Amino acid sequence: MRRRDARGSATVLAVVMLGVVLTVAAGVAVLGAAVVDQRRVAAAADLGALAGATARQHGEPACAAAASVVERNGGRLTACAPTGQDVTVRAARPTRQILGLTWTVTSVARAGPAR
Repeated sequence: MRRRDARGSATVLAVVMLGVVLTVAAGVAVLGAAVVDQRRVAAAADLGALAGATARQHGEPACAAAASVVERNGGRLTACAPTGQDVTVRAARPTRQILGLTWTVTSVARAGPAR
């Protein structure tokens, strides 16, 4: 019986492994981008809540101040609820489009005077 020629089998294995590694790397990059977008919208919501609470303490419209700050930080104000001296803000931001898909990340923040 003749022994089969195994030359080139390592090349096929290397190409398959490279494909797996690149697919995992792309998945990690997508997840990392979504986490960055979520952190950005969280920062925008935090800053918007602080601006709203400051405006409320100065007798100015809280939600207008919050919306302005959230938008300048790359978010979109989706809800604003002034309650007493506190202001609760919800901000949203779409993620970058990847493979034709976009998600919306949101964050809620509350700010007011220390108790």
